[in-house]
Amino acid sequence: MKKEESFEKSMARLEEIVRALEEGSAPLDESLKLFEEGTALVKRCSDRLDAAEQRVRILMKKTDGEYDEQSFTDSAQ
Repeated sequence: MKKEESFEKSMARLEEIVRALEEGSAPLDESLKLFEEGTALVKRCSDRLDAAEQRVRILMKKTDGEYDEQSFTDSAQ
């Protein structure tokens, strides 16, 4: 099973792809492969950010100053 790359590594790779595509020096086939890889990375990063946002939203501050994580579905009611 392949371990998923970290968000930071995915973003770094996406930046490399954007630079390569902006240069415009790659052949069409390679550019299409880079574009395809880039769109997959955008989706993966977006999904990771959405998940992180949900976790932040479900952190509820308790009266004693500690934080209590609750299920996202419970807090949406």
